[in-house]
Amino acid sequence: MTSDAAAAAGTIGQEGQAPQAPAEESVFDLGSMLMGKVSDAPYIDIAGYQIPLPQWDPVQIGFLTIDFSPSKNVVFLLLAAVLCVLTFVIVGRTYQRMEADEAPSGFANAVEAMVVFFRDQVVRANIGHGADRFTPFILTLFFFILYMNLLGLVPFGTSATASLSVTGALAFLALLWIEVAGFMALGPKGYARTIFYAPRGLHPAGQAVMLLIMTPVEAMGKLTKPFALAIRLFANMTAGKILIFALVGLVFVFADAAAARWGVAGGAVLMATAITLLKIFISFLQAFIFAMLTAVFIGLIRHAH
Repeated sequence: MTSDAAAAAGTIGQEGQAPQAPAEESVFDLGSMLMGKVSDAPYIDIAGYQIPLPQWDPVQIGFLTIDFSPSKNVVFLLLAAVLCVLTFVIVGRTYQRMEADEAPSGFANAVEAMVVFFRDQVVRANIGHGADRFTPFILTLFFFILYMNLLGLVPFGTSATASLSVTGALAFLALLWIEVAGFMALGPKGYARTIFYAPRGLHPAGQAVMLLIMTPVEAMGKLTKPFALAIRLFANMTAGKILIFALVGLVFVFADAAAARWGVAGGAVLMATAITLLKIFISFLQAFIFAMLTAVFIGLIRHAH
């Protein structure tokens, strides 16, 4: 502090006013950065620029108030849906241009291999008779979830499946297909037995006790299956995203450490790259698990006795 500044500070102190504290330097907040990247937002963040999304007034439908304003997750969810449509439009047009004895190649061949695998090894193997009618739904689930997962690995992209509301909606859709498939296969009486369970041959009093015990258990079991699907997908995609950004954030946390910053930066970048490659595999794996378990649950309820 110069003599003039010291004299000025002394003068202020003499007048009974507290001297002004120097402005604190801004500190990088890793937690705030992680929450900003993981949470949904009414804007899209690209290279540090926030592109606002249109915001509309909520719509009142009966007792419900619904906000149709798009958010970041909604934009990337719709982008994943567009990619699904483009995928099968491109493959379909490829088949239209082919001769009857010609085999597909390239992208169309890869998609065909995945479709045949899901039809034979996932849908037919788990659902059984009449399984082919469920193949389009199971394939749509797989590709839709896969594209949402992979979009989070694109620069400035977002994994919509890192939102519990998105995975919950997917799980609810799977629940509807599972229960409707069971009702159509078993009929009203057979479907009721999947909820109101009492072993045959018991005394009527014993059956009444079993109904009181097992009915809530069976009803909860119908809800826990899709709930597990939603939590598994959400947790895996969110954990991978947080881990990658946390590793990259270490570069900024140790930016002022002259001796360690280059070592930390190099290690963080190498580990983040490895985690990103692993997340590509996890993106495929989680999409496959969600689709496969949905097929398994459909098969179980259709063959319930």
